[in-house]
Amino acid sequence: QVQLVESGGGLVQAGGSLRLSCAASGSFSSIKAMRWYRQAPGLQRELVAAVTSAGRTNYPDSVKGRFAISRDNAKNTVYLQMNSLKPEDTAVYYCYCNADVLSGTRLFEYQYWGQGTQVTVSS
Repeated sequence: QVQLVESGGGLVQAGGSLRLSCAASGSFSSIKAMRWYRQAPGLQRELVAAVTSAGRTNYPDSVKGRFAISRDNAKNTVYLQMNSLKPEDTAVYYCYCNADVLSGTRLFEYQYWGQGTQVTVSS
């Protein structure tokens, strides 16, 4: 099983920056994709950034050029650098990963979520 612990959220003025971190721990064979999602009040959870185990990244247009995702595979940690923040970026940000977990002699893929960290951008 995998536990994801996020940190780095907070209150920032528009135009400012924040860096989120998410560390994975537990018993697993490998971490595959790592992603950041966000959910604002009354809205659906949306993908913010994704990175594969090989380092390929993907962003929606809403954050492209402002956010950057990276990962340290040795530390099983994913980061989200958020620059030029806007009030509409205000949301709870969630870390996600899928991982292979060994059970007996077989590998099973599971999905895991962090508890979320609040990001508030004031105008």
